[in-house]
Amino acid sequence: MLDANLKEQLQAYLERITQPIELVASLDDSETARETQELLEEIASLSDLITYERRDDDARKPSFAIHRTGTAVGVRFAGLPMGHEFNSLVLALLQVGGYPTKTALDVIEQVQSLEGDYRFESYFSQSCQNCPDVVQALNLMSVLNPHIRHVAIDGAAFQAEVDGRQVMAVPSIFLNGEPFGQGRMSLEQILAKIDTGAEARAAEKLKNKEAFDVLVVGGGPAGASAAIYAARKGIRTGIAAERFGGQVLDTMAIENFISVSHTEGPKLAVALEEHVKAYDVDIMNLQRAEKLVPAKVPGGLAEVHLAGGTVLKARSVILATGARWRQMNVPGETEYRNKGVAYCPHCDGPLFKGKRVAVIGGGNSGVEAAIDLAGIVAHVTLVEFDGQLRADAVLQRKLNSLPNVKVITSALTTEVHGDGARVVGLTYKDRNSDALHRIALEGIFVQIGLVPNTEWLKDSVALSPRGEIEVDHRGATSQPGIFAAGDATTVPFKQIVIAMGEGAKASLSAFDYLIRLAPTVEEKAA
Repeated sequence: MLDANLKEQLQAYLERITQPIELVASLDDSETARETQELLEEIASLSDLITYERRDDDARKPSFAIHRTGTAVGVRFAGLPMGHEFNSLVLALLQVGGYPTKTALDVIEQVQSLEGDYRFESYFSQSCQNCPDVVQALNLMSVLNPHIRHVAIDGAAFQAEVDGRQVMAVPSIFLNGEPFGQGRMSLEQILAKIDTGAEARAAEKLKNKEAFDVLVVGGGPAGASAAIYAARKGIRTGIAAERFGGQVLDTMAIENFISVSHTEGPKLAVALEEHVKAYDVDIMNLQRAEKLVPAKVPGGLAEVHLAGGTVLKARSVILATGARWRQMNVPGETEYRNKGVAYCPHCDGPLFKGKRVAVIGGGNSGVEAAIDLAGIVAHVTLVEFDGQLRADAVLQRKLNSLPNVKVITSALTTEVHGDGARVVGLTYKDRNSDALHRIALEGIFVQIGLVPNTEWLKDSVALSPRGEIEVDHRGATSQPGIFAAGDATTVPFKQIVIAMGEGAKASLSAFDYLIRLAPTVEEKAA
């Protein structure tokens, strides 16, 4: 099951275990069960503190529990945690085995103080890069608090269960049998939903913060770069982000980041945050900005109003709020989001195995999605608004070689159809004849580009007709002391490496702005 190199690496990790653990399996006669047993036996052979036993006492088969011997501490996986979830398995082994987590102490204490019984179930796919964050967060909660239980379920291995619960996007979380959340969620985000006083406590912490010299809004590549460059100047720096990593968290393979031949979005996001933490930066995560009030006079304090009611003040602000997936904005799209309408083919594709799907969009993202999905689903219909595909020629050649893909150009999607529970089809208009056509299918993957996260700024700084923040060659906006960088701006070519450079430039421009200001009263006194 594991190659020699992986076994060697895993054995080195398992040397960190300090307490005995048991691997207890419930298996059937499926191929997945055979692979699960092989995997568990191999793991048990790598450490004297790990034992394996088959009991077949759980309703979900194949599944296995990882128990700390003689205690209630443990987690369970249903299906085979390989692919992106192999790291989740390794972490679970370490944490159940007594290896301490690196999670912040205040977060650990928050988990341990939760009262009541919490029975979590999360659905993942092995190709989902967003799922490990959820699985690992819930596993850790289960290890830290005996009142919390978690089962991580491979949706592809339990298709009937997935269909019965109408799980059409991963990660999907259920709490005590009821839907709890969908999509990537950090440990802090999960805690905020179940710990009702968490938001108020977080707002209280932010309320009395002193004014920053530079406040960065947004935690993606541009925001992280801006924060690092500002902190290196020795000035008071803060960064407020709705989710650290931004859209990078939703990116699969990254192969054009100079000097790094291959990485994945979540790995890069972790590296960004660790780099920022290496400097004296006040990181305020899970904070959504709702309003920007520029300074009333040159050198005055700008205000950033957060969703929780807190107001942060700064002598300069760098806007790096990035972008999000563009929606079709047609009837039925919102109603059937995560019920067949999806935006991440890598994450949700395995849930549509053997079904008919459509991909909306003929650029590189759309064609890559169609190619990936063609290896999983029964049939893919690619719908493109333009008269021809816009993807690179090499991708188009690959697409055209696939027997289960149909391409429709000059087509405008006009409606998503559903039966109340899930998608059953879509209608498109032939732009040449205006004729309407309906396609029967079970899934729709939307890949039509990005829209900047700037709605909250429309009355504060100048925006382009596309909603992008207008910036000059220095990253300055229409307001003195307000700078911007990354995918939210008018700078062309939305790329990670460009966003990082623009973040650095905006930060240097902000510093240059600050040193040219007249000294404040406090500075004169000093």
